[in-house]
This record gives sequence, structure tokens and C-alpha cells, in this order.
Amino acid sequence: MDRLVRGLHRPLVLGQVDRGEGKLARQRPLVSILQVGGQAIANACDKIIEKGKKIAAQLLEASEADIEFKDGTFTVAGTDRSKTIGEVVFEAYVPHHLPYGLIEPGMEETAFYDPENFVFPFGTHVAVVEVDEDTGKVELVDYVAVDDCGPQVNPMIVEGQLHGGIVQGVAQALWEEAVYDADGNLRNPTLMDYLVPSAAEMPSFQLDHTVTPSPTNELGVKGSGEAGTSGPPPTVINPAEANPKTRITGCGARKMPATIASISSPRPNTRNVSDSAGSSTLKARLRRASLNKRSRQ
Repeated sequence: MDRLVRGLHRPLVLGQVDRGEGKLARQRPLVSILQVGGQAIANACDKIIEKGKKIAAQLLEASEADIEFKDGTFTVAGTDRSKTIGEVVFEAYVPHHLPYGLIEPGMEETAFYDPENFVFPFGTHVAVVEVDEDTGKVELVDYVAVDDCGPQVNPMIVEGQLHGGIVQGVAQALWEEAVYDADGNLRNPTLMDYLVPSAAEMPSFQLDHTVTPSPTNELGVKGSGEAGTSGPPPTVINPAEANPKTRITGCGARKMPATIASISSPRPNTRNVSDSAGSSTLKARLRRASLNKRSRQ
């Protein structure tokens, strides 16, 4: 957490805060790891800072109340006298430098945190989908997503989670399906038959975000790991189903994936693939042919 590691001259792994540990007392379902674990780490950091002030006060011969901590440095208020957190931690492991019985040697703290409530991230996803009325082929033309997971600790990771999640969600809506015959045999057991999407099947995503801090934890953070996977299935299926000239078969319910076999057209000359395994196989082979052509170029 930046309250402790900002200003340090070496990178620290999140959760490895100079021997400070944040532990979860109890993790409820449907809560963000950052909401629980991150808050526990932040609480442990606060304890480290408070202990650091005691040690810095001894080293700087000042009152503990006059010690301020900012950007990785303990400073006597109103002066230029200071000690870095590295210097303070070093002294913490030299017991004879500390007042006997007043400050316990070492710099290690544990914090337990149980959130008072769940977090509620939200967002809006919009897809532009084209359905070929003759063949039933569904093509994702464009995809826009705006999500809110509160303050972002690492925006690059959040964006990466969204990219991967959207691809997974679109694949659930359009391609990925385990197909079995009447005897229970898997019809698409290899990646030649089961289409795992790549950049070849996806448009460039347009992503943005808003920031609404959660009131249930001090950091204001919310989850982002499932934001990408939750939106795409209904977002992609809805426009395909809304097309008045096409429909998705399946007892009045939205059936996924929307393969060529599951899209039927009222036109008499419509030609459907016999099963979704064949549709998936065709898509996989077409994609590989396209990739091979690109590599040769």
C-alpha cells in the first residue's frame, strides 16, 4: 500500500511489506480480494508506521507526537531531521539500540479484517453485432465497456482483466461449448474442433471507467476480476436475438453459444450446419487458415 511503500528506493511486492503481513480473518463469498486482503494489508501498514514512529523518536531524540511519516520517511515536524523507513527497520532489529522493555524488537505486524458488507462494482457494456441472415453467422463488430471498480491500485492490471474477461464472455456467448452425442461421447475433444478465441475473432475493445469509492472499506476498492466476464454474454446475445429476421433456438430461452447451428432464419434458402460441433470446427479451421495466410505474408 502506498501509505507505507511510497518513496522507497526499491520495489516491493504487494503484500510483502518489509515483513508486515495482512491476513484475512474470514473471507465471505462475492467479495473482492483487494477489499478484504488489501484492507488487511493497509491496517498492518498502519501498525508498522506507528511502531516506526516510536523507533524514529528514539533515534532522532524527539517526542513521538512530533514524528510525521510521509513518502517513506519519518521526520521531526518543522525540522529537516529525518530517518528513512529502511533505517528505522534496520534499527528495529538491533535490540540494544532500543529502550529495554518499551519497544519490542523487530518490525512485523499482523492485521485481521472482516468486511462489514459486500462491495458492488458496476458497469455498462455495449456490443455491435452483425448476423448474416442467410448463413446464421454472428460477427462481433465493436465492443465498448465502461466499468467502475472504485480506486484502481494498478490500472494496467484492471485493463488486462477486462480484456481477458471480455474475450472469455464473448466466447461463452458465441463459440465455446462442449458437444456430446447421444451416447455421451465428446464431439469436439481437441482444439481443432473447439474454438478458443484469439485476437483474430475480436475487434479492438473501447474501454473506460468511472471511480465511485465503496463505503464498506477504507480503501474504497471494489472487485474487477469478473467485470469482463459478466457483461459480454447478455450484451452479445441480446442484439442477435433482437434481430426480427433471425432467432436463437431453444424453448424460448437464450441459448448459448449462438453458433451457426443455433441461429435459424425464416428464409427458405437458409442453410444451417448440422450441429454446433461442426460449426465450431469450421470456425476453428477458418481462423487457422487466416492466421497461416497472415504469417506467409
